[in-house]
Amino acid sequence: MNHQASKLEALVKSNSAPRLKKTRFIAVTSGKGGVGKSTISANLGYLLARGGLKVAVFDADIGLANLDVMFNVKMKKNILHVLKGEAQVSEILIPIEPNLVLIPGESGEEIFKYASSGLFERFLEEAHVLDEIEVMIIDTGAGIGEHTQLFLKAADDVVVVTVPDPAAITDAYATIKVTSRLRGEIDVIMNQVHGAKEAIAVFEKIKAVAKANIGETLQLRLLGKISLDPKVALSVKKRTLFCREFPAALPTREMQEIAANVAKKLEHNVLVTASDSGLSGLFKRLMEHF
Repeated sequence: MNHQASKLEALVKSNSAPRLKKTRFIAVTSGKGGVGKSTISANLGYLLARGGLKVAVFDADIGLANLDVMFNVKMKKNILHVLKGEAQVSEILIPIEPNLVLIPGESGEEIFKYASSGLFERFLEEAHVLDEIEVMIIDTGAGIGEHTQLFLKAADDVVVVTVPDPAAITDAYATIKVTSRLRGEIDVIMNQVHGAKEAIAVFEKIKAVAKANIGETLQLRLLGKISLDPKVALSVKKRTLFCREFPAALPTREMQEIAANVAKKLEHNVLVTASDSGLSGLFKRLMEHF
């Protein structure tokens, strides 16, 4: 573990005093596909778990669901099978690393078909097996679809991933604009950049357009950047995580900085009831917005 990883672990330990915690729900989204959203979700989950947090990654990017490929595991059943009564929550969970579990998801449209059924109530009871989860990363679908917005409403934090490509930036801004109607704070990760100068310049352009068109009510923050590096693409082809495969690479160090920033936010968690925890807590929040 290098310096950044050690700093992350220290942050987690400093935040682990006995208290009633809720799960912090982090929705990772993007304006368009192909900008590295799922790669970031998987590696962020891995680093937070390595830092000592109990982490779940929920694959809600249906149609393009690929976290099983990222983690090099096989998904047999997902949440829809639980909602249909064909499996239990504990049966669909896929352990990835110590403290890290993958939750195979399903589209919001399919999930909410079962919202009023008795099976949904049973699902919420079974979902308490995940109440100890401290961070749940929700890898949403790209774009501003209705059901993606439900996950963005339910999350504590929304992270928009983009690359310095004009089309991607335009779509990222569209996502930010729609999401600003739901919340006043949005984080941005600049992916595949050629350095800090480019990352900051592109982010500042997005921020300026947002300020002019959305107003001062939106707090847009740069959560971090990840440099363009062939090692990242290579790790995806090899079905492994670049942070695990290339621990000394620049993108890994940059992901560790992002993970440390996320860990700091946990310090703001307050005493709440257990109903805000785990998978059951997420679905209760989703139902409030449905």
